[in-house]
Amino acid sequence: MPQPLLPSAPDVLVVGAGVAGHFCATAMADAGLRVRVLEARALPGGRARSWHDTAMDLEVDIGPHVVSSEHVNFLHMLRRLGTDSLIAWQPRPMISLLDAGELLAVKNAQWTPPLHGLPNLPVALRRMGIGDALSHWRLAWQAARITEPGLRALDPVDAATWLRARGVSERAIDWFWRSAMLALLNVPLEQCSAAAAMRVFRLMMGRSGYHFGFPRAGLSQLYVPACIAAIRASGGEVLTGRMAHRLLVEDGKVRGVRLRDGTLLRAAHCVLALPPWHAAPLLARTREPLLAPLHAAARGFLGAPYTSTVLALDRSLGTHRFWARVWNPRDLNTDFYDLANIRPELAGGGSVVACNAIGPNAHLEWGDAEVVDRTLAELRDFSPAAADARVLHACVHRIRAAIPQPRPGTETRRPATRTPVAGLLLAGDWTDTAVPCSMESAARSAALAAEAILGRPLALPAPETCGLVGLLRRRGEPRQEAAP
Repeated sequence: MPQPLLPSAPDVLVVGAGVAGHFCATAMADAGLRVRVLEARALPGGRARSWHDTAMDLEVDIGPHVVSSEHVNFLHMLRRLGTDSLIAWQPRPMISLLDAGELLAVKNAQWTPPLHGLPNLPVALRRMGIGDALSHWRLAWQAARITEPGLRALDPVDAATWLRARGVSERAIDWFWRSAMLALLNVPLEQCSAAAAMRVFRLMMGRSGYHFGFPRAGLSQLYVPACIAAIRASGGEVLTGRMAHRLLVEDGKVRGVRLRDGTLLRAAHCVLALPPWHAAPLLARTREPLLAPLHAAARGFLGAPYTSTVLALDRSLGTHRFWARVWNPRDLNTDFYDLANIRPELAGGGSVVACNAIGPNAHLEWGDAEVVDRTLAELRDFSPAAADARVLHACVHRIRAAIPQPRPGTETRRPATRTPVAGLLLAGDWTDTAVPCSMESAARSAALAAEAILGRPLALPAPETCGLVGLLRRRGEPRQEAAP
């Protein structure tokens, strides 16, 4: 049943109740604004939500999500909400890589960049030759010196072509680059923007000590209840089952939103916090010439498909929280999370493994039985205990568009927070945040949209290179002429 509306118009309408929508609304509510959030689905949370699976008696995420210590805006908001303690940080090693039956430990040394990579050199050399490692020297030099304009200039090129042009060996491409980019950017190299790949690589080179964390509770519990409470405390509301049909624009200014049921909601400001594939049809129905470039940009993004599987087993597979498989074209899953070692309520029982099959490996056409069988086979590669394990419960969830794919041309297509229509702002992981599409990008976009309305800075800077890499970058930046 539709929720009753507030008796008067809010200060701001936010369309979309995912990370970007909730965080933006909370920031504005903290400043005393009355915010109305609209969500088309019955449950808030967007692409970072969870629900209670009755068969498993478990809060199941739409797909396993990883938090990084580099997620500064996301973590800042969790601290504001009082839920940052729900992140279980990964102890050493940073990540365990399963390759040819061997578990390789990748470390997160806090050394001056790029020296922090030296402790992992023996691991890499066990799978690549010294020549393969040295084949990165031209690429590393470019990555250390590149600035944002230079990075964006790489956008038309795909990552595979770019790596080969810089002399990176095929063995290094297959062993390192295919695994890293599929896990971090959700696309194969041939479909990945070189700019997006370079953005990740330069931060790998120029940042040290970063590590991963995992929610101790369902994703929605990290932020949805606390955000709703903050929004309501300022006189606002979050409405589910309310689909925005088109924007109301008059004289170049946004005036409100018309819902699918015909209801017109008015507000002086509107934040569109939708993924591009949902924003595009809304913009098309609005039929506002000023928004035509934004509509074209939104149509240029595709979503990466995921198949996320959760298996509850009758025995433990060990103490690992998180591991990944090195890329192999025959594999299904890319990364694995044992929730029994992350969520306190599952401790002491059998393993509950959540895993992701990403992009071309997602095989959305496979049936549940085939997905479960292949996942079990990959668990047996990881732990001998899986050979005799019995599946108590299984959940296979298919997501056709989990995150925007950073295909060639998309890095420069990412739109700014402000739009040509006065009062209309954008938020979402696909906007121009200088951060790869992620929960951090969504959180930073939320802060950028809120600060555009409030007129004061809120967004924390995107991580930048430091150490020797940062020094080279700063030397490569154009010098500013002193004012006369």
